[in-house]
Amino acid sequence: MVHWPFKVVNYIGKPKILVEYKNETKLFTPEEISSMILIKLKDMAETYLGKKITDAVITVPVSFNHSQWEATKNAGVIAGLNVLRILSETTAVAIAYTLDKNVSGERNVCVFDLGAGTFNVSIVIIEEGILDVKSVAGDTHLGGIDFDNQMVAHFVQEFKRKHNKDLLHNERAIRRLRSACESAKHTLSTSFQASIELESLHEGIDFYSTITRTCFEEMNAHLFRLILDLSLHPDEAVAYGAAIQAAILTGDKSEKITDTLLLDVVPFSLGIETTGGVMTALLKRNTTLPTKQTKTFTIKSYTQSNNIVTELVICDEPIPTKETKTATTSSDKQVSVDIKIFEGEHSLTRYNHLLDSFTLSGISLTSPTMPQIDITFDFNANGILVVSAVDKTSRQENKITVTNDKERLSKYEIEYMIADAEKLRREDETQDERILAKNSLEEYCLHVKATINDKQMTDKIDNYDMKKMIFAIEDTMEWLETNHFAVKEELEQKLKKIKGICSPILEKFR
Repeated sequence: MVHWPFKVVNYIGKPKILVEYKNETKLFTPEEISSMILIKLKDMAETYLGKKITDAVITVPVSFNHSQWEATKNAGVIAGLNVLRILSETTAVAIAYTLDKNVSGERNVCVFDLGAGTFNVSIVIIEEGILDVKSVAGDTHLGGIDFDNQMVAHFVQEFKRKHNKDLLHNERAIRRLRSACESAKHTLSTSFQASIELESLHEGIDFYSTITRTCFEEMNAHLFRLILDLSLHPDEAVAYGAAIQAAILTGDKSEKITDTLLLDVVPFSLGIETTGGVMTALLKRNTTLPTKQTKTFTIKSYTQSNNIVTELVICDEPIPTKETKTATTSSDKQVSVDIKIFEGEHSLTRYNHLLDSFTLSGISLTSPTMPQIDITFDFNANGILVVSAVDKTSRQENKITVTNDKERLSKYEIEYMIADAEKLRREDETQDERILAKNSLEEYCLHVKATINDKQMTDKIDNYDMKKMIFAIEDTMEWLETNHFAVKEELEQKLKKIKGICSPILEKFR
């Protein structure tokens, strides 16, 4: 984060990005920043297609957890989109590969995606149009920017060694150095050496240096070990695959996609906490989606400080006799049990990610046998996880759609952000209209100026009209110089005024 050109602050336990907007300090959530990018992409697509866009398939790194999926969906909602599906980037590439290469027979495909900021790998079996994702893995903190960071750190140290001055507190210098490092990295793809040349980088000091490919590989040796050949355009493959999936979800009947079926997987194991804080997985990592799994648990109940404490135990695990006796001889007592849902690969829940929790109440301890609780995880292809629990004796039931309320945005926050995004969009539209009006005024002035500088025209226009137009142009250009923030209406009024002076004169000689 030390090299980022913006600040991240802790705001009531949540990360927010601090930016300067219209001479004001504003805080934005990651979802709002993502929504701004989506709004821009939406506007670009609408301009290109010439029609309104409402539905979208959004791709994310394979290593995104459930909370990050939810945050991405929220960003889509804030951007005014109906999110049809959240799709992992490597899965999208696999879809693109299937159609682009016209795959026939069974293929085992490894999708390797090293992007600007993330690294993702998927293993996919492709057969007769069916894409069965068998395994996914990735790192959300590894990408091309990490190679840039290594180079920046290298040259910051070199500058300090040569000039005894620290660049790290000069944000502009770091931005310039980063840009130069990125260019040098590109050069090293085809050359054995690249140069860094930056005039007046810091306190008037010019900085010139070189880096060899060997040096670059050594400083990044811990980040990469091999290079894979590319078979699809790396900048287009993910978007291509997402577009195909969107076409499938919206009922497109094109022959090339009607026989394509995608079977994605769960990126992390999902389960509940059982006695001793143990993570008991119901959905193992890389389980094919959609999926529905049920396991039966019993209750371990004991008294602690005059309160009955209940914990879940897998039915095939032995329960100590003392606790069993306490549970089965408690007359007419009913208990409840908290069901905590976790995501992660560690055997203990305290090292995993708590997604959500709910309570199943009304469990009777009067039965001669221990109560049995059926817990079901139902995870659909859209990334929606529903967890339900049923007491097999009393038929008491409760269920929850996992949302991770502690981390996700509330309905009120989302509605506020939608309104704020719409306000920013209107401000952008107003700014675009203002710029168009300003450009129109400048272009007209330059056109008239070029016309009256043409010798053939100057011979035709009398001296009075010529002075009249020259004065109008100079007056308007001077006004533009001193009114940088003039609104659209003022600019249009100025254009109307100068046209009223110049156009009748020019029309006489057309």
